[in-house]
Amino acid sequence: MNYPYVRLRRNSKAEWSRDLISTTRIAPSDLIYPIFVHDHAENIAIKSLPGQFRLSIQGAINIAKQAADLGIPALALFPVVNEQYKCKDGREALNKNNLIARAVTAIKREVPDIGLIVDVALDPYTTHGHDGLVDESGYVINDQTVEVLTAMALQLAGAGVDAVAPSDMMDGRVKAIREALEAEKFHNVQIISYSAKFASNFYGSFRSAVGAASLTGAKDKKTYQLDIRSSRVAMLEIEQDINEGADMVIVKPGLPYLDIIRMAADRFNVPILGYQVSGEYSMLKLSAQQGVMNYEQGLLETMISFKRAGCSAVFTYAALELASML
Repeated sequence: MNYPYVRLRRNSKAEWSRDLISTTRIAPSDLIYPIFVHDHAENIAIKSLPGQFRLSIQGAINIAKQAADLGIPALALFPVVNEQYKCKDGREALNKNNLIARAVTAIKREVPDIGLIVDVALDPYTTHGHDGLVDESGYVINDQTVEVLTAMALQLAGAGVDAVAPSDMMDGRVKAIREALEAEKFHNVQIISYSAKFASNFYGSFRSAVGAASLTGAKDKKTYQLDIRSSRVAMLEIEQDINEGADMVIVKPGLPYLDIIRMAADRFNVPILGYQVSGEYSMLKLSAQQGVMNYEQGLLETMISFKRAGCSAVFTYAALELASML
């Protein structure tokens, strides 16, 4: 470096020059839009997630069309299950005609080319709000839960999903699901695994949106979701899921865990997806409402951060807004 002959600011003097030398880009094709579907005829605003709705099935179809027109390749569907269908063992998750199965079928009929990713976990279906079966002490049981999740994954594959996304963090669930999908000839159904899902404080808005805000039994999910201090364990979880047949892996939450995304992207040769979770999205929205920051610029900066850290794609509730901006 020999100043003044080398002046790094020369390349920053104009937007065209900054665009030429930029090394990180974000496009609509990098986005996955999470949506909430409920069994009602109208769309209802979610107070904890400004700008987001619990959608009717027709509303979900309309969103799928809008997303496809904007170049967003995939939706992640989450059911808001009526209380009357919830129980301790979450058996509604295995109902072949349940809400999410009907939504998948309807969306695929109208927008066949959009990717549909559906979570495999029991928390929307259980009265206790945990991701699996619980024993009398409130502890989430691993192996019996994996059996139910495997059946759930097969049911979703039969309904027409493109990818199942186990988010429960049970040991061995990816292997069990992959073996079952292969045995039933669902060779092309992808497993996009929540491999590094941390026991985070940033999920509150989401849990409220799906109606799983209250937990009974164990007071939190720290016995199965990752300790926020454990980067090494996160790498072990990701490696295990890849070895068991995961096609892509998710790190969740996103922005507070960019170091985990970077470590995973450097270490593993599979697509790494980040999830800008409800709390992250809400902070941007609420900060903008208070005049603390510019929402669009903050959103774009956040998405660039995900990509720069090594993400192949990002789950974000701002997907429609961001795709429109881009």
